[in-house]
Amino acid sequence: MNPPPPSYYQRHIFFCLNRREGGECSCSDFGAQAAFEHCKQRVKAAGLAGPCKVRVNKAGCLDRCAAGPVAVVYPEAVWYTYVDLADIDEIVDSHLKNGQVVERLRAPPHLGR
Repeated sequence: MNPPPPSYYQRHIFFCLNRREGGECSCSDFGAQAAFEHCKQRVKAAGLAGPCKVRVNKAGCLDRCAAGPVAVVYPEAVWYTYVDLADIDEIVDSHLKNGQVVERLRAPPHLGR
């Protein structure tokens, strides 16, 4: 049996950039756009961007608002919450570059919408 072909990207990180109407809390209320842009720049500067490497993407609602702001890394399906750009740096350096999950930034599994 042959091993499965490699994924187009080694890792894929999605940032929820959703804005809810009517005053409901959403990830965009907590600097999600700036975090996404910072992550994208850091990944590119580190030479991690591109095929067989890392892709940084925007996402609509990921339905984890109570843990927000959130980002999720695949293929590991690790959900992160973050406070500032230093947290994003840690996710890039530890998880996206070296494959080490940043436990302190994991979103609690029970927090959904």
